[in-house]
Amino acid sequence: MTASSARPPRLLLTATLLLAVVGVVLLAMPDKPSASAPPLSEAAPPDRSSSPSPHARPTAEAGIPGAVTTTAATTQSALPSPLPPHGEGVAGDRVIQQALETAWLSDLDPRDERQLLAAARALLRADATGIGRARWPAYFGDADQAIAPAFAAARFRVQAAIARRDGSSDRAVVHLVWAGTDRGGTYTDGRITDLHFTRTISTKKGGSPWAPQPRT
Repeated sequence: MTASSARPPRLLLTATLLLAVVGVVLLAMPDKPSASAPPLSEAAPPDRSSSPSPHARPTAEAGIPGAVTTTAATTQSALPSPLPPHGEGVAGDRVIQQALETAWLSDLDPRDERQLLAAARALLRADATGIGRARWPAYFGDADQAIAPAFAAARFRVQAAIARRDGSSDRAVVHLVWAGTDRGGTYTDGRITDLHFTRTISTKKGGSPWAPQPRT
């Protein structure tokens, strides 16, 4: 065999060996993420806007739904966040007051609002503690048959209150958030009570022209 005839097989063998070496090197190298692909931690979250979860709940607007007297547990779920935790004391009352004022914009004459707030605070205190019930004989009825007070006067406190129209300029509702200790010694704050009033012509000097509606 001549030298010229031996070159092609030798070149072919060399090329084959080189390809084999390159293949082994490539197989031995660890996989690396593509430079164009972001790391897993930086990957964008999947878009679920077109397929909301059936268990998702809409976010409620800030506010305190009234119309009933509730327990503290119900009140906490109704009040907007962030609100002071239960047991915060007087320091948290301002936050609750601001939440009420934000939820319901003022729609009463300032003088009417002051009169309603003063009357509602006194009426709620009389109802809860028994102090001052004689001021509203039509509301509480016969004193001998009145329900015994359920809360101690020493631990009763109105935390926040607002007065707003109730359908017309001659009707109003006062939303009150309050705290107190019942006869069993249990202290609870964040209670909600709504008191409804109608405008009347007061015959007493310095009296309020707003009278509480009878309890139903």
